[in-house]
Amino acid sequence: MQYSKLTRQSGFALRWLLIAIALLISVFVAASYHADIPVDDLRAEFTNQESQFIDVLGMSVHYRDEGSGPLLVLIHGTAASLHTWDGWVDALQDDFRIVRLDIPAFGLTGPDPTGDYSIDRYVEFLEAFASALNLESFALAGNSLGGEIAWRYALAHPQRVNRLVLVDAVGYARSEGQKENLAFKLARTSGFKTVMSKITPRFLYRQGLLEVYGDDSKVTEELVDRYFRLSLREGNRRAFAERVIAAQVPIKGDVRNITQPTLILWGADDLWIPLEHGRNFARDIDGSQLVVYPGVGHVPMEEIPEQSAADTRTFLLAAQDGGEAV
Repeated sequence: MQYSKLTRQSGFALRWLLIAIALLISVFVAASYHADIPVDDLRAEFTNQESQFIDVLGMSVHYRDEGSGPLLVLIHGTAASLHTWDGWVDALQDDFRIVRLDIPAFGLTGPDPTGDYSIDRYVEFLEAFASALNLESFALAGNSLGGEIAWRYALAHPQRVNRLVLVDAVGYARSEGQKENLAFKLARTSGFKTVMSKITPRFLYRQGLLEVYGDDSKVTEELVDRYFRLSLREGNRRAFAERVIAAQVPIKGDVRNITQPTLILWGADDLWIPLEHGRNFARDIDGSQLVVYPGVGHVPMEEIPEQSAADTRTFLLAAQDGGEAV
């Protein structure tokens, strides 16, 4: 009799526990559900007087063309946007004409209609963009994914790229124990691509930014909101997952064939792509120069824009004058 009573009580407690868990899950899902935001709504929020749009390969590409002088093209990384370069533009636009853009899958440009997010496709896209704007010869800088696009583009179109700046760039196979962001892991999990296109906890973006910044105090709510809201651009969340899946293929191209003067900038505390990879670039690209920033993470152009821009200015102007790079 006593055993039967305890069994009933345990069953009753278990049912309430399951109900509580279900309620918590429901609350989490409700709080994390976000509908796509129409691109026109986001344009009002994230464009300025310098913003322009141009049709390239079936996409309306958001870009800005600022400053005057030798041409510098800037390419952002995964889940970012052209805004990642704001500090560089402020620091460099008196010396350079700067063209920056939202690459496919991200920012206001949004998804590629082909659904192809391979590096080959990004190189094809960048060439079409450069041709559409009549950009004949330019220095090219890229961060992370943008860095991989930059060096692969420099190999494919050496006549276009006269200088190369790689900022914590992708270029080598993952190191053992290399940290991977939770959102990237979820995107590769079967079934999560569909879930992530609607259920998007804002805390994932804050956590991601804390991982890519060396100084946590620089991760402001305004910064988190920018990344988060641009991810809600219609189609971007599914495109992000498709890009993460596409990134699983082996890296192609041999950086040892790069002939352009090359500057490599790296945060010493980069958790996503360790400094070892920056040293590999410096070893493999003949005549390149590596600058390492102590205490800085994966995005030096955001975290320390003045210093990283100053190093870039010195490199580009010295190379232009025929002097030593940096």
